[in-house]
Amino acid sequence: MSRVHDALRRAEKTGELSPPVAQPNGETRGPAATLEAGASLSGSNLSGSNLAGSNLTSANLAGLLELVEEVPFRTATDSLLIDVSRPHEAPMEEFRTLRTRLNHMQSLQPIHTVVVTSASPAEGKSLTAANLALAEAHLAGNTTLLADFDFRRPIIHTLFGIDRSPGITDYLMGQAPLHKVIKRIAGTNLYIMPAGQAVINPLELLNLREVKHLMDRLPSLFQWVIMDSPPLLFAADANLLGTMSNGTLLVVRIGHTTIDSVTRAMQSLCNNNVLGIVVNGARRGELYSKYTYYHSYYSPKEQDEREALDDAQQELAGVGAADEKK
Repeated sequence: MSRVHDALRRAEKTGELSPPVAQPNGETRGPAATLEAGASLSGSNLSGSNLAGSNLTSANLAGLLELVEEVPFRTATDSLLIDVSRPHEAPMEEFRTLRTRLNHMQSLQPIHTVVVTSASPAEGKSLTAANLALAEAHLAGNTTLLADFDFRRPIIHTLFGIDRSPGITDYLMGQAPLHKVIKRIAGTNLYIMPAGQAVINPLELLNLREVKHLMDRLPSLFQWVIMDSPPLLFAADANLLGTMSNGTLLVVRIGHTTIDSVTRAMQSLCNNNVLGIVVNGARRGELYSKYTYYHSYYSPKEQDEREALDDAQQELAGVGAADEKK
């Protein structure tokens, strides 16, 4: 806690934080009340007046990332996350393409917060959100936050090998300060906000004004805020989050998602802010073959020799087939 106090003192000396403001009840409440844990909530008594984020301002956020804990990148080998150390593999290329399109859209209009959702479960929305965040964070200076707003079945913390709590629900209920619920992946520009402890009323929690207030302020810290959310047809969470974000990405899975479910999912969105549809589950042969020529590890000379060898083998195969016919 001394680190928090030291950071606040430095910010006050540089004028980044305003002095405590007197409240009507005679108490003083300053930035420390914002960054430190507030009163806890229980049951359905969701009053936002005593939450940790109620006084969140741009000034309070100054220097916040310096307090964030850094954790190693401990992803499982079978997690299907892209590997930035192997940039020429097809999955990385696909998410680079998605990143390029989103960054282009961002240059045309203010887009910083994106909800990633799907029509039904098991369509790959969480992996899409995680891989898109990794691709965005791979760019120099492109600080990216991956936030797990799927309070019902969170998985982001598992993908990155971090604890589920403290997380977003803990912050919203005033049980943890903001800097405690954010983790930085070591050696990257990627920050993670896990879902937090399980709650029995996730939709009521998302309806708190502090959620909108938080999402309005986070773009001052991050170039991109990418949010994983529950499926549209199984909960209203993604619909509500979509109204508070700059756009929505809908993930569909080939052979799994039906046209009817996509239509109903699109119709369920309150705002017409769908940025695009991400198609998941393409067969490896259809997707990967187009990268074979352009991303070879051979030198130009070796590549020419390899292509000549392939041509010779094909000619021999043709001759052999002709001899068999004779």
